[in-house]
Amino acid sequence: MTLVAGVDSSTQSCKVVVCDADTGAVVRSGSAPHPGGTEVDPEDWWLALTAAISAAGGIDDVAALSVAGQQHGMVCLDAAGHVVREALLWNDTRSAAAADDLITEFGGPRAWAEAVGVVPVAAITAAKLRWLADHEPDHADETAAVCLPHDWLTWKLAGSTDIGALTTDRSDASGTGYFSAADEEYRTDLLQLAFRDRLPGIPRIVGPGEAAGKTSGGVVLGAGVGDNAAAALGLQAGPGDAIVSLGTSGVVSAVGEVPPCDASGIVAGFADATGRHLPLVCTLNGAPVLAATAQMLDVDLARFADLALSAPAGADGLTMVPYLGGERSPNLPAATGTLAGITPANFSAAHVARAAVEGLLCSLVYCRNRIEDQGINVQRFLFIGGGTKSSAVRAIAPALFDGTVVLPADGEYVALGAARQAAWALIGELPEWRVESETITATPTPEVFAQYAAAAKWYSAAVGG
Repeated sequence: MTLVAGVDSSTQSCKVVVCDADTGAVVRSGSAPHPGGTEVDPEDWWLALTAAISAAGGIDDVAALSVAGQQHGMVCLDAAGHVVREALLWNDTRSAAAADDLITEFGGPRAWAEAVGVVPVAAITAAKLRWLADHEPDHADETAAVCLPHDWLTWKLAGSTDIGALTTDRSDASGTGYFSAADEEYRTDLLQLAFRDRLPGIPRIVGPGEAAGKTSGGVVLGAGVGDNAAAALGLQAGPGDAIVSLGTSGVVSAVGEVPPCDASGIVAGFADATGRHLPLVCTLNGAPVLAATAQMLDVDLARFADLALSAPAGADGLTMVPYLGGERSPNLPAATGTLAGITPANFSAAHVARAAVEGLLCSLVYCRNRIEDQGINVQRFLFIGGGTKSSAVRAIAPALFDGTVVLPADGEYVALGAARQAAWALIGELPEWRVESETITATPTPEVFAQYAAAAKWYSAAVGG
């Protein structure tokens, strides 16, 4: 049996799966936590990766490995390859004003969408580089190369200290704000604009199915992949499929053949791991909305789900706009959550629980609609992430999404996607692996989304969005 390994270096933890390269069957796995916060010393990712590899039984018998990582994180290195400062993660919103400045300086949202398929928001690497240039110029001056989390981990696995040896893939590069997935090239003019005329080194793009190098032990290293593209690869999603991920954040992405161009900036023109495109909309608020509401109601998540399902669809007019931690889609970084339509009849624990689940899912329906506005015809929705374990989410989601809703069997699909990429780099072709899944249906409730959309529009107008 030939073994390959996939790594999921996410916001919260590092997971490693070791798989049969032919079938994708997981032979063993391991994990280790990451520290909290929105800025992290990359060395903590490395320590977690080595701990997760150890927990998975090591990689001495593994032929190939790929790393999937959280997108957008800004890792700055000096000329000797040392980390200049803690990495700013995707969910760090201090760069919101910098993103606005970049949009204006380059001629507006449409100019950005046409250039790189992405309009800067706080999450995008280019905006973080501008923040660094303006607020920590000494650190900016030290920066000889800038890369992303999975780039840095792949580089570390290769044992390199040469910043010229950094590599990335098109999926992760497409989230930086200075790589065009449509043209398959870096826009160094935009990197220079973002970094106040500085031009640091950037990783070489490794193509789909190619190897980035080897570890000192001879393990082939795949190109690596952004976490959302890795999930699509692990689920074997193709044209017509959308992946709805409900984890720390909420993400809707769809596999397409044509790069999108959304001047509003809501739909990001990301690339996938196969040479196609992966238009994506991300919210800052995901499953933690459910956990926070359950905590407020002083119940566990199982009881919270029961409460939500005991209330009627639409929660008798009670609507949650779930922007608890600011929001990215729509772009309201200073937003807070709100309850709308409170009456004596609906101000109960059950109605609040229902409103939380519906509000969160409706925010993802909004994302789906924006992707379809780009001409993507979505026919099937693949739901993944920790939030899908909620019985309330499972019951309510099919009623809100107009299409086939599929629940893949519980699995680490980001890590599995990375493992599948590793197998591709090893054997020269992308293997077909079986994905067990369940299809669920429910009577559609478009009126619930209309209720949410009205409340979200009112909220955005009230806060000036």
